[in-house]
Amino acid sequence: MTRVAQFYALTKPRVVQLIVFCAVIGMVLAVPGLPRLEDLRVAAFAALGIWLVAGAAAAFNCLVEKGIDAKMRRTAWRPTAKGELSDTQTLLFSVILCAAGSLLLYWTVNPLTMWLTFGTFVGYAVIYTVVLKPRTPQNIVIGGASGAMPPVLGWAAMRGDVGPEALVLFLIIFLWTPPHFWALALYRVEDYRKSGLPMLPVTHGSEFTRLQILLYTLVLAAACLLPFAIGMSSWLYLAAALALSAGFTWYGFRLWRDYSDALARKTFRFSLVHLSVLFAALLLDHYLFVR
Repeated sequence: MTRVAQFYALTKPRVVQLIVFCAVIGMVLAVPGLPRLEDLRVAAFAALGIWLVAGAAAAFNCLVEKGIDAKMRRTAWRPTAKGELSDTQTLLFSVILCAAGSLLLYWTVNPLTMWLTFGTFVGYAVIYTVVLKPRTPQNIVIGGASGAMPPVLGWAAMRGDVGPEALVLFLIIFLWTPPHFWALALYRVEDYRKSGLPMLPVTHGSEFTRLQILLYTLVLAAACLLPFAIGMSSWLYLAAALALSAGFTWYGFRLWRDYSDALARKTFRFSLVHLSVLFAALLLDHYLFVR
């Protein structure tokens, strides 16, 4: 890779794209009806600022975990793991992105969004990556709070507060994260064992992890009904939520009863479809049935 491509890879683009997508959903749902020109301006600056800070957190994660990444096939290609970028270069890149994103959010959006976004950076880059991930198999559960923040950030950007609707979106992503990640960890268990990270399939075994995935999909299914229950959405979202929840739970049940790496991969991929389509349905519902 070129030097620019190496730095760009540190930001984990696909992950950050999903983060920004979820933040934009929060922005859209916070604005009744069609957005005004000023709303679009704020949303654009907020999306850019959140992207910068999220990219900074990803780069810091690559720095801290470069030794672990080098031991895992999934991450061994990263520039930090291969030694293509030095610790100083990576840290400086992370600091610049975080500072730029924070200043942009503070001056063009609002201070609340900046502090919430910076808090998310600390939660992921420090509390999750440095403290939780190497010490407890519940790392992804506790650390999932940082990953669930994007809709809250988007809502705060447009409203200047954190409403109950934003907290419902937070809860959905918070409950979605463990079964999503554990499905990946099941078929990558040997990588995690070699890395020394105490992921649930390593510490508690495959059967226990699969049961946890099934239980989480059931609780997640209930949480996905909340937008309809509190009046955020109508029947269109409800139909999508029921279908997607049934699909995720079915994958969880099959994984629990008859495990295979191929099925774990399918479950992981479906989890991505689940969250993306669920939020897309919420977005479509918002515009078709304006409240």
